[in-house]
Amino acid sequence: MSIDQRFSPGDLLVFQLESGFGLLRLLGVDKHEEEYVWHVTAYADLFPDVDMAEVAAAEPHRLTVAIPFTSMTTRAFESTQVSVIHNAELTEKDIDLLEIWRRDPERSVSDRSVRLLLGLR
Repeated sequence: MSIDQRFSPGDLLVFQLESGFGLLRLLGVDKHEEEYVWHVTAYADLFPDVDMAEVAAAEPHRLTVAIPFTSMTTRAFESTQVSVIHNAELTEKDIDLLEIWRRDPERSVSDRSVRLLLGLR
């Protein structure tokens, strides 16, 4: 299975922190030159266990968005292990953010992990 087939747009991904769990939403994956670029939304909500994260992921519109859109290198994306816990159709806003990035000739791609982007350790 190739790297871009493990996940699908709309996937809500859970990741573990020292004292709980956080959520990301995958908006898309692009191949840019020879590298993959991962587009995600990061949420501010933290959960004490995966079960509570799963309940929250079932209603992503209720989550508090910390980072509406960021693009990450594969190295940055994979530096935080994630698991799919839900999939929800992308909203028009999600698609618009992705398309704005794709049209931008000066588009940026972060090499910082989601934990660093969120200010978490």
